[in-house]
Amino acid sequence: MASPVLPSSGVLSPLGLDAVRPAPGFWGDRVALNREVTVAHCLEWMEREGWIGNFRGERPRRGREFSDSEIYKLLEAMAWADHPALPELAETVARAQESDGYLNTRWSGERYTDLEWGHELYCYGHLIQAGVARLRTHGEDRLTEVARRAADHVCDRFMAGTRTCGHPVIEMALVELYRCTGAERYLEMARRFVERRGLPALADIPFGRAYFQDDVPVRQARVLRGHAVRALYLASGAVDVAVETGDQELLKAVEAQWERTIATRTHLTGGMGSRHSDESFGDDFELPPDRAYSETCAGIALIMLAHRLLLATGEVRYAEAAERVMFNILATGVAVDGRSFFYANPLQVRVPAAPREGVNQAAEGGLRSPWFAVSCCPNNIARTLASLAAYLATADGTGVRLHHYTPGEIRHGGLVLRVETGYPWSGGVTVRVVEGGSGRISLRVPAWASGARVARVPAERSGTSASWGPAEPGYAVLDGEWRPGDMIRLELPMAPRWTFPDRRIDALRGCAAVERGPLVYCAESVAGEPPLDDIAVPVGPPAEREYGHVVEVPAEIVPATGSAWPYGPARPYAQAGERVTLRLLPYHRWGNRGPATMRVWLPLSDRHPRRR
Repeated sequence: MASPVLPSSGVLSPLGLDAVRPAPGFWGDRVALNREVTVAHCLEWMEREGWIGNFRGERPRRGREFSDSEIYKLLEAMAWADHPALPELAETVARAQESDGYLNTRWSGERYTDLEWGHELYCYGHLIQAGVARLRTHGEDRLTEVARRAADHVCDRFMAGTRTCGHPVIEMALVELYRCTGAERYLEMARRFVERRGLPALADIPFGRAYFQDDVPVRQARVLRGHAVRALYLASGAVDVAVETGDQELLKAVEAQWERTIATRTHLTGGMGSRHSDESFGDDFELPPDRAYSETCAGIALIMLAHRLLLATGEVRYAEAAERVMFNILATGVAVDGRSFFYANPLQVRVPAAPREGVNQAAEGGLRSPWFAVSCCPNNIARTLASLAAYLATADGTGVRLHHYTPGEIRHGGLVLRVETGYPWSGGVTVRVVEGGSGRISLRVPAWASGARVARVPAERSGTSASWGPAEPGYAVLDGEWRPGDMIRLELPMAPRWTFPDRRIDALRGCAAVERGPLVYCAESVAGEPPLDDIAVPVGPPAEREYGHVVEVPAEIVPATGSAWPYGPARPYAQAGERVTLRLLPYHRWGNRGPATMRVWLPLSDRHPRRR
């Protein structure tokens, strides 16, 4: 089956790319743009920057010590998308592999001398994931041979000992290769890498061992901490190991870490990470909007972890979290043209970023860049969108579950279903039975969708009014025999709503945000538009415009106080100023009109009581 994750057990089983086919729509359009534009863009830039030339032996070597991994991520994207450029690129990589399976363009003469920062095993992890994608979509070939030889080399070199890599990813890659091949040594190597962490397995660094998740063993950790991408990749690998070995203690440990992280260390967008210095989680409730790091790769890693926990447990909360990140981080990370990207995703940008034509040497900034000195995010976006269909629906022993809505076709167990929807702009979802059979069809009802309703419409009554019933948050479950022409209709209320932060988030006191359906909204100001620093909102009723593409809220322009010093005796927070209408757009669409300031969390005016 063509799926990035194929556990041998669990409550749910994934439906792969061969069973779920997105059609034009919110996600289908992005999947097509990714294959037609983004993959070629990434290939062009890696050739231009010399990262592919490293595999040809061109000197001097160019790119960071982990740049090999970007070629491997792109190969994975190509494998899922059946891209015609894959064989040539795979052959270039294959020629650089050494006789014992070792493959790295940076460290060949100094093997494994810097496991903390060298990223050798991390690069292998992405190579193996590319090989797994090729195995599941095509079968054995040159790329899969290279990946197997690299994995065997890792097992030969690291099965004994206590060391591991400073950047996790090889753990879940090895488990997936085990699932493909049945070779037990890959699973055992992954298990040992997970169990070694925190003993410790790595040297201490100025950031501290928590940066590597090497401060305590995985089973003893109580929350995700340190470098956000590393933490989420490690947790994903731990779930994979737990599922394949039947280790319920390890699975429960990761679930508990998830619960606290979601409750105390997650931004409204689903973004992960609050500190720029070490790309890490902050402490509980340390969630500043303007200093949010919220790396695109961390959002993608959260989707990976959420999907694995969903498959293992069947719990709807994991699909909820994945949807939040998909619409507000993954969709935000790439521009509408498919050729420029965000690395960090703050929830407030105070100063417009200068336009960039070439390589962005920094990760920060409020304007998408065509490429970065560290370009993990563009290639991560490419491989995720290329495999996205495999995240949309699953099967269990009774039938099919739809977790994420986009137009398309789903096949399972004789059933062929056609999904028709304008989601997330409209809340109507219609599932039509194209080919019938028996079984259960379950549709996820989001937690925000209070008042949702569902109807089953038999084929012979397709032209009559539906008989609606309530659909509580969770899953709307419909059983029985299905005939061609039968329909399920789900209606999700999509009115904009105000959201207020927990009072323990210091940086957000006195603010509110607007959401509509799964989308977080923001205010954006480009050149010539009113600045956002002078805006306050009394939280009047939001109004939809353009079918939800814009939401308008009443606001006030707060006049400047004229004070030469911003501190002193008690005085009004603001005097009511000119009344205006503030236009909000979906967060994933900001930054497409050029340099702009932006904010998700809007300051409340004195005419609105503070909440929570």
